[in-house]
Amino acid sequence: MSADGPGAAAARLTGHRAAGERRLSGTLAEVVLDGGPVVMVKRADEPGSVRAEAAGLRWLAAAGAVRVPAVRGGDDEWLVTDRVAAGRPGQEAAADFGRDLAALHAAGAPAFGAPPPGGPVDAFIGRAPMRNTTGTDWPRWYAEHRVLPYLRRAVDAGSMPATGAAVVAEACERLPGLAGPAEPPARLHGDLWNGNVLWGADGHVRLIDPAAHGGHRETDLAMLRLFGCPQLSVVLDAYQEAAPLADGFASRVPLHQLFPLLVHTVLFGGGYADQAVAAARAALAA
Repeated sequence: MSADGPGAAAARLTGHRAAGERRLSGTLAEVVLDGGPVVMVKRADEPGSVRAEAAGLRWLAAAGAVRVPAVRGGDDEWLVTDRVAAGRPGQEAAADFGRDLAALHAAGAPAFGAPPPGGPVDAFIGRAPMRNTTGTDWPRWYAEHRVLPYLRRAVDAGSMPATGAAVVAEACERLPGLAGPAEPPARLHGDLWNGNVLWGADGHVRLIDPAAHGGHRETDLAMLRLFGCPQLSVVLDAYQEAAPLADGFASRVPLHQLFPLLVHTVLFGGGYADQAVAAARAALAA
C-alpha cells in the first residue's frame, strides 16, 4: 500500500488540495478540499474492497432511483465520495426511500450474482469475502453462493455447531419449495442494514457501503428488517404500494435473513449462529 494519508489521497484522486482532515476511524476520514466539496475518504479494509464499493455505488446510481454519495475518485487503496450532511428520519423521506428502493430493484441485473459493471467477481460484504458467481435459478444460487459458503466457514471456525449446521443445510435442501414465486434478478444494494442508510439534511435518504449484485429483491428488504430501521413500516408500505411483493413475503423473511446472519456469524461469532439457526427453523416451519 502507498504512504498516502487521507488528505493526500483525496488531493491526488480529485485534483483539489486538501485544506483539512478529520479522522473518524482507522479507515475513514472527512477531508475539506480547497475549492471543492467536503468528502469522505475511505481506505481499503481488504485488497480490492474499495474498488468493488465504487463499482457498486456507480451501478446503484446508474439506475436513477436511490440516491448514493457521488464517487469523486478511487483506486485500489482509497475511495473518495461526497459527505452526506445528516438529518432526521422523517415520514416523507421514508416513503420516498421505499419507492426509490422499488425502482432500484426493478432496474434489474443480468443474472443472480452478477457483479456491477467493472466490479470484481471476488468482492466483499463488510469485511467478509463475497464471490459473485452467477446463476439463473435463485433457490439453487442462493443456497450454493450466499448461504453454504458462510455456513462452511462458520463450522470450520467453530462458530457454528454441527447440530445447527444441519438445520441450515436442511433449509438449503428445501429452498425450491420455500422460495415463493420465481422473480427476475433485482439490482440489490446487498448490505442494506440501518448503518448503511443515511438520512440526509436535505430530506432524502442516501445509501452507502453496498455489496451490490444481482439477487432477489426480498433479500434487501429482509436485511433492512433484521437490525431495525427508522420509519421502517413507512418504507415497506411505500415499497409495497410501488411494487407489490408476492404473497407470503412475511413468512420468507427468515429465509432471506440467513445470508446476513451467517456473514455475521463468520465475522463476529457469538449469538449470530443461534440467530441463523432460529431463522432456518422459522423458514422450515413457514
